[in-house]
Amino acid sequence: MELLTASSATFSPLPSNFPSFTFKATISKLVFTAMLVTSTTIALSETPSLALSEENRLFLEAWRTIDRAYVDKTFNGQSWFRYRENALRNEPMNTHLAIRKMLATLDDPFTRFLEPEKFNSLRSGTQGALTGVGLSIGYPTASDGSSAGLVVISSMPGGPANRAGILSGDVILAIDDTSTESMGIYDAAERLQGPEGSPVELTVRSGAEIRHLALTREKVSLNPVKSRLCVVPGPGKSSPRIGYIKLTSFNQNASGAVREAIDTLRSNSVNAFVLDLRDNSGGLFPEGIEIAKIWLDKGVIVYICDSRGVRDIYDTDGTDALAASEPLAVLVNKGTASASEILAGALKDNKRAVLFGEPTYGKGKIQSVFQLSDGSGLAVTVARYETPAHTDIDKVGVIPDHPLPKTFPKDEDGFCGCLQDSASTCNMNGGQLFAR
Repeated sequence: MELLTASSATFSPLPSNFPSFTFKATISKLVFTAMLVTSTTIALSETPSLALSEENRLFLEAWRTIDRAYVDKTFNGQSWFRYRENALRNEPMNTHLAIRKMLATLDDPFTRFLEPEKFNSLRSGTQGALTGVGLSIGYPTASDGSSAGLVVISSMPGGPANRAGILSGDVILAIDDTSTESMGIYDAAERLQGPEGSPVELTVRSGAEIRHLALTREKVSLNPVKSRLCVVPGPGKSSPRIGYIKLTSFNQNASGAVREAIDTLRSNSVNAFVLDLRDNSGGLFPEGIEIAKIWLDKGVIVYICDSRGVRDIYDTDGTDALAASEPLAVLVNKGTASASEILAGALKDNKRAVLFGEPTYGKGKIQSVFQLSDGSGLAVTVARYETPAHTDIDKVGVIPDHPLPKTFPKDEDGFCGCLQDSASTCNMNGGQLFAR
């Protein structure tokens, strides 16, 4: 959850007068895309006829936010109104503690309270950079073979963790000698972040090997796109010219950077594209939608659902299409999550692209973060999503059309070199990879 970014979007059924921002937080095996929403003033006429302190008012503000936005309208099988009445009459109004206790009754680990400093850390991502070690982390699942520690979802290329050899699937056992066995991902993210130049020590398990690593926090640039023209050797002027685009995150610059990359590659007469979403752990929901529009001439992009079924549909009529005709291959792996899965699912189900790799992460739920009047915030589960074929990918992932060899390169230089080597793994499947 260490990487956080922000932009703007709105999800119904949130009230139309909620000004909103959207941010990305990579978490657990339910890595999530979230909206950062500034809450409105609460109508106190609905509250009990009690003398309301500032603490009461903040509690009611939080209660009302959950009442409006939470996906489960049974509120975990309780009367939400009755809880409000009882809490105001019987609970000590140490406000933040009272809010935490209220959220705990929902039994949802991703609906949580954010202290003001934690809330503000979400906003740091709007500048396109943050200070840390460049890790996206999550809770382990049975497939990880262990319940201890926190699992690395992705390691940002060129970041301190990546340079130290920390890879997707590794397990963080301790941060500065504090065990992560019972540590929450939000606590871990705070420990990983810190002043630029400050040290942090990690204990990491990679397979059977346990390593103790001393890292230095850096300002990690969130430049989301790298691109490269790859010319494949061929007879005469028929040499295929492949435009490779590596998209590492969905921050506020992502869709513009993808458009710029396509324009540059087009000026070099590319005749096919490869979009690499491997180890992209997600980002801003609206950026995922905008990037899907770049590649699609028409069709549904994603369905937003709640307990009553489909509540919103995001689609495109082709108005924003930029590259809807060239052959397109999309590369995915288990580190492809959240907004990446929305994009990959849209391109696959609309038969716009052929997917290569391994099943994606499987995050199909959406959280929103609402700002409260004292500068704190609430992260709230508000919806789930389905791909255009009405596939619920939560805990399952998007299934690719074809596998990739394990030795397949992961960066633009390696990819081009692979294409140009007739004996490499790229050419083993070359006919498939770039066929329409």
